[in-house]
This record gives sequence, structure tokens and C-alpha cells, in this order.
Amino acid sequence: MTTTLPPTRPPAQPADGEDPRGLAARVSLGRVFAPVPSEFLLIASTALLLTGFGLVMVLSATSAIATAAGQPAWDAMVKQGVFALLGIPIMFIASRFPVKFFKRIAWPALIGAVIFQLLVFTPLGVTANGNRNWIMIAGLQAQPAEFLKLALALWLGFVLFRKRSLLTKWQHVFIPVVPVAGLVIATVLAGHDLGTAMVLFLIVLGALFFSGVRLRLFALPALLVLGSVAALAVTSPDRMRRIMSFLNPDCLADYYGDCYQPLHGIWGLAGGGIFGLGLGNSKEKYDWLPAAANDYIFAIVGEELGLIGCVVVLALFALFAVGAFHVIRKTDDPFVRIVSGAITVWIVGQALINIGVVLRVFPVLGVPLPFMSQGGTSLLSVLIACGVLLAFARSLPVRGPLPPARPTPVRARPTR
Repeated sequence: MTTTLPPTRPPAQPADGEDPRGLAARVSLGRVFAPVPSEFLLIASTALLLTGFGLVMVLSATSAIATAAGQPAWDAMVKQGVFALLGIPIMFIASRFPVKFFKRIAWPALIGAVIFQLLVFTPLGVTANGNRNWIMIAGLQAQPAEFLKLALALWLGFVLFRKRSLLTKWQHVFIPVVPVAGLVIATVLAGHDLGTAMVLFLIVLGALFFSGVRLRLFALPALLVLGSVAALAVTSPDRMRRIMSFLNPDCLADYYGDCYQPLHGIWGLAGGGIFGLGLGNSKEKYDWLPAAANDYIFAIVGEELGLIGCVVVLALFALFAVGAFHVIRKTDDPFVRIVSGAITVWIVGQALINIGVVLRVFPVLGVPLPFMSQGGTSLLSVLIACGVLLAFARSLPVRGPLPPARPTPVRARPTR
């Protein structure tokens, strides 16, 4: 019996003048809708929740003062929301870039951020609360130092990645990390912004730690950081006054001085109790707490939402840290590990410093609470940094299920 196979269809030939490679082009949606790692979902969801939570609290903290001044109650929240609507799409766009893109822009990003920071010393610069760390362009106020944080993290990751085989020697750890990072931080200290400078110090130490530098080599930059902070505190009468106020056991005696805001921050937290006074029912926001929407927004959270609201905020930051540390642990790329570690130390460390200031664990440093404090530049820089983390999460190696074990062949026993 003979079986006749059906004739095969010849491949389609391209028309005259048509590029044959164009026939292979396809609009593939597989990569767009491909499942993302759990770290991606954890980082993105906590960033979005903290941003939304922050918008609500900014509205609550500023509505009373705005209404008293004859302005719309939602004015500050709308301004903050504009930066959120700008930063969230940028975050997800940045998450689509490959890792090699962030390696290529490390040097240009640092140079551009430093030039942007130097604008504070031009006529565009604005002095606020003794710090010259703002610029005003066309009626819009921005803080260039916020972008220095991400640029420095990328640059440190690139340099330490390129020198990863030489980091056993202190010369290669010291150069060029310490001189370049010192110059970058000096541009911030020249504007008398010690709080931002301390966060930049943390980024440097975090990058060195996650690069695998030996602890004895890690100790040298750490001692330089501590010595610099101590010298800056001693040489500034304003900083020494705030530090002595923090150490004063009888802070009520200086109620109308440097203790005024810390005391009202503590009273706001204490007044909220466990369940809080209710959203919008804060008493401290009626011009009792000067920085209610900025550095002390955590006190308004505690007053209105109580201990439960504070625990929710801390839990969200903890989940963010878990997702970021999973990226650090699972990656095979030293650049991804170093930059992710530096960004995590920046965001989580800054949050702990801010909350510590509100709880009077630290003296007043002027550091905002990431995602939540009023300030469009701070929110935008943190969301872009989250986009970098999301891009790194997409690059994690896929570890699928183990292949099934092959059955062991059973040898037949010879018969006698």
C-alpha cells in the first residue's frame, strides 16, 4: 500500500522591491505581557501605595493653612499630584530599560546632576531656613540635590563594578570613589544642607558595603564620614544649637526656641493614641507644627491615624526593603547589586532618619520622608530610583523548576 503525502506549500516570495526581512517582522506582545518577578510587583505596589498615602496626608496637613490664607484647600496636594503623575509613568518607562543603559549613563548622569546642583549658587538659587539648596525657574521651585542621590548611586555602581577585581587593595577603593564623592557632597555642604549630605554619605557607604569591600577597607571611608559630620556640626553654631537642644533633658525650658517644633511633633504623635483622631482632624496642623506637610508629616499620620497608621507606613517601607533586598540577593550582576543596595540604603535609611527625628531619636536634620513628604523634586527622584530598581528586578535570572529526576535503570539479575 502506497501512502501519498500532501504537497508542501512553497514559502511566500516577497514582492518586487520589498525587503525580504520585513516578512519576519512581527508585533510581539509576549514580552509586554510576560509575567514579572514578584520583586517587581512588591517594589511597584509599595511605591504606589506610599505615594497615594502621601498625597492624602499632604492634603490633610495643608488644607487648614491654605483655607485660612484664602487659597483652595487642595492647592498643595494638586501640586504634589502633578509630580506624582509625572513620576509614576517615568518609573514604569525606566523599568523597561536594560541594565547596560544605566551603565552607559552613569558618568553623564553624575556630571549633569552636579551641574544642576551648582545652579543653587547662581542668581537662580533660593535660601530657605539657612540652607541654599533650592532654585527657582519660571515660578517652579526645585531641589537639585535630590537628583544627586540617584546619579551618585549609579556612578558608584559603575566604578565599583569596573574595579571589582581590584577592591582588595585600599588604593583602588579610595580612588576615585572618595575624591569624586567628596566633591559631589561638597557641593551640597556648600549650601549648608547637612541632612542631604548625610544621606549622600549613606549612599557611598551602602555602595561600598554591597560591592564586597573588606571590612577593614570599609572602615576608612566610614571614619572619614564620621569625622566630616562631627567637624561640620562643631563648626556651625546653628547645628550645634540644634544638637544641644536635642540633648537638653528639659526641652520645655526652650519651648519658644529650637524645641518648639520637636515638642509639637511628639505631642501630635501622643495625641493620636492607638486609633488616631480621624483623617483630617489633626490639631497640630493649625499652624502649631511648622513643617507639618514636610519633615514632620509622620507626626500628622500618628495624630490622625494613630499607632495603626504609623505601623502601616512602617510596614510599607519594610515590604519595599524586602523586595529590594531580594533583588540584591538574587542578581548575578555586581552592578545591579551595588546600585540596588545604594538606592535601598538611601530610601529606607532616609525614612528611618526622618521618623527618628519625629520621635526625637535624632536631632532635627531637615530630611523629608520619601514618597510622602511635600516636595515634588524629592518625590520625582524617588520614583525614578524605583524605576531603576524595577528594571533590575526584570533582569533577575529565571530559576525554573528542577527537571524531573531520571529513573535509575534496574539491572536484571542473571539466572542460574
